[in-house]
This record gives sequence, structure tokens and C-alpha cells, in this order.
Amino acid sequence: MKLFFSPGACSQAPHIVLRETGTPFTLVKVDLRQHRTQEGGNYYELNPKGQVPLLALDDGTTLSEGPIIAQYIAELAGRQDLLPPVGGFARYKVLEWQNYITSELHKSFSSLFDPRIDAATKTLFIEQLGKKYKWLDSRLEGHAYLTGNTFTVADAYLFVITGWAPGLGVDLSALAHVQAFLARVGQRDSVKAALAAESQAA
Repeated sequence: MKLFFSPGACSQAPHIVLRETGTPFTLVKVDLRQHRTQEGGNYYELNPKGQVPLLALDDGTTLSEGPIIAQYIAELAGRQDLLPPVGGFARYKVLEWQNYITSELHKSFSSLFDPRIDAATKTLFIEQLGKKYKWLDSRLEGHAYLTGNTFTVADAYLFVITGWAPGLGVDLSALAHVQAFLARVGQRDSVKAALAAESQAA
């Protein structure tokens, strides 16, 4: 399978999950400004949304949306540590975090990337993110990861999204549990490999 990605983008989360599971895959870099793949193809022809990530399977079918790709990869690999099985409440706690990260954190960060945003609106988004991360910091107290002591697909997603904070003016340095979480996840072999691969591709 192929993962279409852009270095440092949210596509890094399923990239980490692919490496975490040992699933064979090929990385294909996408220039999101030109919407061209590294081979020169028109990315819109593959994904009319024009966004990454996109997972292309061997039979030619594709799957978009990072949290869903991560879910697919974890289930394909049979990794119930990354995403607990259907029917168990633990699964829904992971999915609850996936939804929160998508709707409350990812989208707020995305607005800060827009150069058209005015100073007042930027300040508002930064303040809102600060409040959300303060709450999140309290949830991490006493836990290695979001749902306890087991690394899941939600942790990969949070790690990637939170990594954008310093470059966007969101100061999370005072949040000890968030900082410990970032350091802990950053030491995983899958994360180190994904970051190195994307750095070389940048």
C-alpha cells in the first residue's frame, strides 16, 4: 500500500501507526501547494479533497481521513493495543479521543496556518487552544498515554498535532504532563523512524 503524505502534516499520525504495526508500505510525498505527487502526478486525480493523508491499497482503492486510516491499519494488523476490539468500552474511549483531537484541536490549529487570519482572531484561537490543553494536561496526570498506560492510535494523533504548537505561537511549555507525554511518545522507535523519514523527504 502507499501512504500519500506531506512532511510534518497530520498524515504523520497514520505514518506512525504504519510503522508501529510493521505494515509494509511506500511513502509518496505530495506538494500541497502545487497538488502534485513526487512522481509529478496530479494529486487531485487521486484525492479530489486535495488533502493528505491518503492510503492507496494494492487493488487501487483509496481511503482518506487520518483517524479512519489509522483505525483501518490497526485493525488490519490485528493490533488491539492500538485500537481495542469492537464491543469493548475501551475502544470507544480511544475513538472519543480521536474525535476530540480532530474537532477541537486539529481544526483550531489549522486556522492558525491560514495567513489571512487577523491578529485578534489568531489570539482567540491560541487562547482557546491553551484552555483545551490545560484540561488535557489534567487528563494525562497519572497516565502515560491518553487512555491509560497503553499507546493507541489517539496518542499518535495527539503527538503530531501538538508538535505544531511552538511554530504557531501556542505555548504549552508550562503543561508538565503534556510535555512528559510528548517526550515519552517521541522515544518510540516508530515515531523516530517516521520523523526521520519525513525529515529526509522534506
